[in-house]
Amino acid sequence: MRPTTAWQAMAQRPLSFLTSSWPWRSLAYLSGGVLVGAAAVLVFALGLAAGLTLLVVLIGVAPLVGLILASTVVATVERRRLRLVDLDRLTDPHRRPDATGLRGWVATRLKEQATWRELVFTLVSAAALWWLDLLVLGFSFGVPATLIAATSRETWPWTVFAGIVLLSSPYTVTSWAGARAAMARTFLAPRDRELGEELREVRASQSRLLDSFDAERVRIERDLHDGAQQHLVSLGMTLGLMRLDVEEGAAQDELLTRAETQLSTAQQELRALIRGLNPPVLADHGLVAAIEDYAGRFPIPVTVDLKLPQRLPRKLETTMYYVINEAMTNIAKHSGATIAHVHGRYHSDLFILDITDDGRGGLDPAGSGVTGLADRVAALDGRMRVSSPVGGPTLVHVEVPCHFA
Repeated sequence: MRPTTAWQAMAQRPLSFLTSSWPWRSLAYLSGGVLVGAAAVLVFALGLAAGLTLLVVLIGVAPLVGLILASTVVATVERRRLRLVDLDRLTDPHRRPDATGLRGWVATRLKEQATWRELVFTLVSAAALWWLDLLVLGFSFGVPATLIAATSRETWPWTVFAGIVLLSSPYTVTSWAGARAAMARTFLAPRDRELGEELREVRASQSRLLDSFDAERVRIERDLHDGAQQHLVSLGMTLGLMRLDVEEGAAQDELLTRAETQLSTAQQELRALIRGLNPPVLADHGLVAAIEDYAGRFPIPVTVDLKLPQRLPRKLETTMYYVINEAMTNIAKHSGATIAHVHGRYHSDLFILDITDDGRGGLDPAGSGVTGLADRVAALDGRMRVSSPVGGPTLVHVEVPCHFA
């Protein structure tokens, strides 16, 4: 799977990561962070200085407007810089001003929560982030360069230490760049209510499609149970009556035996299909019980470790069941694994799910099966990542927003 963040690139291929562009992108991101943070410090200093020269009526107002304007610029630059280490683009959370001119712009921005998050991020950047960037860069490159330049017979151990630090610098720089980017995304990513009307309608349409799929799935399960399954039972009774008129050992007896065997196989497959479409244990006892029941019938050993404070919302519960079901079906059919693990936790309004196996790996993220799973997760505003190097193991990681009533 093509990595979309620096962290993913480092985790998926720790060695080939060194020859990729990600270490250089991380270095550029931190170097730019030093410049942006220093500029933020300068802007704040100028704002305070300007505030001292204003009239009493305007004290605190004009500097605040200046800081809001500066923080908006810093946030815009940061969203673009994030593309260096996180390819998932952040959209602008601001709406159009209610009126034209500076007064209308300021009035609109003061009402938006995104404005205050950007202001806090700018303050954090000015107070801490930029010198932390500088500290990481200094330790990764400045310290080794100084020690190597001062090499002598007595200081050779320090030179060796400098070489080790320098060789590990791509991992050091990328680790901090990933952490910094994750924090920036927390502040600068738009919330649901800040998304554009068009995007909200797309998500509402996805939700309606999920509801329609669930309703259709229930209808098909009911039709199979009340229709096809009953016809098969009736056919079995007919075959039994026919056997009463056939002598044991006759040619017709052998044909009836073959027909009854095929009928029994068809009934078992149909029951499995019905149970998979709408498993009663999922409706009655929830996701944990349903997955444990499914794992108990799985052809390879599966460790299930799902711990939830309560039952998930119905739509999320159903979607997660089919995501796990489909992922485990792929494991049984294609991975050659001898063991699998399902691990799930609820943490900070997120349901986090990991499905792993010890198979041969090489799972194609562009395949129809994986794409279908990703689409199901995306319809719930979630994210799915796959790590499947050739030779294994394979990890399917899912994060979905979860809000209990």
